[in-house]
Amino acid sequence: MALHYYCRHCGTKIGTLQEQMLATEQLGFNQLTNEDRQEMIVYDSAGDIRVKAICEDCQESLQKNPDLHQNDYIIH
Repeated sequence: MALHYYCRHCGTKIGTLQEQMLATEQLGFNQLTNEDRQEMIVYDSAGDIRVKAICEDCQESLQKNPDLHQNDYIIH
């Protein structure tokens, strides 16, 4: 099982964790609401997990331009 982190705004791959056993508490998933979990975490047929997060570039863009929050994707 691998966890693949991607930016929810630009699609950039942020990183991958190659762990066999990880508890949801270790990843912080237990702190998400059910709605957030459904939106952010996707399980694929190979048993890997894709997590939607935010990359540093998009975070910086959103801090400088808060009106960008209304867009699904940010191009930078």
